[in-house]
Amino acid sequence: ADNLSDALKKLKITTTDSTEDSLEGCLDCLLQALAQNNTETSEKIQKSGVLQVFASLLTPQSSCTAKVANIIAEVARNEFMRNPCVDAGLIPPLVQLLNCKDQEVLLQTGRALGNICYDSHEGRNAVDHAGGAHIVVDHIRSLCSKTDPASEKLLTVFCGMLMNYSNENDTLQSQLINMGVIPTLVKLLGIHCQNAALTEMCLVAFGNLAELESSKEQFAYTNIAEELVKLFKKQIEHDKKEMIFEVLAPLAENDVIKLQLVEAGLVECLLEIVQKTVDSDKEDDIAELKTASDLMVLLLLGDESMQKLFEGGKGSVFQRVLSWIPSNSHQLQLAGALAIANFARNDGNCIHMVDNGIVQKLMDLLDRHVEDGNVTVQHAALSALRNLAIPVVNKAKMLSAGVAEAVLKFLRSEMPPVQFKLLGTLRMLIDAQAEAAEQLGKNVKLVERLVEWCEAKDHAGVMGESNRLLSALIRHSKSKDVIRTIVQSGGIKHLVTMATSEHVIMQNEALVALALIAALELVTAEKDLENAQLVQILHRLLSDDRSAPEIKYNSMVLICALIGSEPLQKEVQSMAFLEVVSKLRSHENKTVAQQALLTEQRLAVES
Repeated sequence: ADNLSDALKKLKITTTDSTEDSLEGCLDCLLQALAQNNTETSEKIQKSGVLQVFASLLTPQSSCTAKVANIIAEVARNEFMRNPCVDAGLIPPLVQLLNCKDQEVLLQTGRALGNICYDSHEGRNAVDHAGGAHIVVDHIRSLCSKTDPASEKLLTVFCGMLMNYSNENDTLQSQLINMGVIPTLVKLLGIHCQNAALTEMCLVAFGNLAELESSKEQFAYTNIAEELVKLFKKQIEHDKKEMIFEVLAPLAENDVIKLQLVEAGLVECLLEIVQKTVDSDKEDDIAELKTASDLMVLLLLGDESMQKLFEGGKGSVFQRVLSWIPSNSHQLQLAGALAIANFARNDGNCIHMVDNGIVQKLMDLLDRHVEDGNVTVQHAALSALRNLAIPVVNKAKMLSAGVAEAVLKFLRSEMPPVQFKLLGTLRMLIDAQAEAAEQLGKNVKLVERLVEWCEAKDHAGVMGESNRLLSALIRHSKSKDVIRTIVQSGGIKHLVTMATSEHVIMQNEALVALALIAALELVTAEKDLENAQLVQILHRLLSDDRSAPEIKYNSMVLICALIGSEPLQKEVQSMAFLEVVSKLRSHENKTVAQQALLTEQRLAVES
């Protein structure tokens, strides 16, 4: 401790006129003390005021420069020392030293700047201000192809410095991307893949940059996919694989890179991991199984990558994914169902899958999760069924396979994501299927649940889908029994509210359903339509210039139907509809203008 105090005193006094030898001795003493107790020594260095002295010692001419930079690198390992280093004016002279040729000086300077930037806003700003990042990127570029140990060590330090400089800072990450650091780092990874420390630094830097959208476009122009897959195949340790996964996941969000990863053979690696880990209960294996199967699903989100792996339904990857669905692992069941939902993104694939028995597999899976089931698996299996039900030719096949009954088992679910998918699946299934729509529309339990969910104000998705399914049951069945069931369950007011939705498609579906109610069961629904103030709403829709042409058209059709009810006719007469309708006779849309003429005639007769 006495030696340290002496050294600090000497440093303060002797910097101006000391010999290099006496300086060296003081600096060695400091380094020794830091090696024994970094935190305590750093505190003493800060209190002594020596940091300010260091600024004048950081000159390219001095033989002590590397040692001074080393001391700064050591003290900056402590969080409390980073701002004092910035305040002591050490950043500009350190950045200047990046222009020198001496390897040891460059190494220690890179360490010092990297440590000062670690989690320090002030440190990063000062390095940015002094232009440090630019010089470091140039160094990495010129050293990139050198594989001697000294160059690799320097590259590792410089990559680490850039990582600390830009970590979790979008502005500085964008700056590095604009400097073209990505192609350089990808090249670096390819050349130095044998060097574990440098490879690790590259991966962490990629992980940092890959979150930014602008970076993904640059990555897509490199052979990153190939390099990462090559590196991945060599890994045995869980931590190393995990590190590569952390870069792959954000990159795989880009469709171009998805395809590159598929072409580079990532899928085969992922399938191998699944096979090796599926029956294991080791924590690392469970984590790897999840990451690999999640990434597999992500790759299928790209249209091209998905179609490449589907291979007309004959692809080995598609077949392997199918085998996940009956698995005993919830994680694989989930990934399998999500993968099917992703494969089911065009009519051709959907038709092929339904013709090849996928529906039964999904229904069996749902059956395993009815009682206290896994919500994410339920949600995924329902998503797959909903997508498969989109092509017209699949609907009847799926209905006769018993999909509607399988889905209805989840009516009791209290989980909004499951409710949402259940409603969407039923709505897809009954589209233009009159018999099925009638059967479901007479199901009192279903209709009552829909009416209940129409009031789920906290879950807009569930509320919207419930309204749409109520309307669909009427529109596709055109059945008096269905309308009576909906009236008795209190569904009319929700259809009237739906006519005021901000979405034109929903408004339209509601108006068409209400017109069918008025045409088929007006007497039964009369009271509810009156209480829901339908006539006032129609007046508003027709008066509003922003209403879409089809809304105006269907509102007038509905008005003509409502006149058949005495109380509703009185309301229509009291609201000066003739005036609004006659204005629409000159509407730019021919169909609207024509309907306005017919409606006007009808209203005139009734009045």
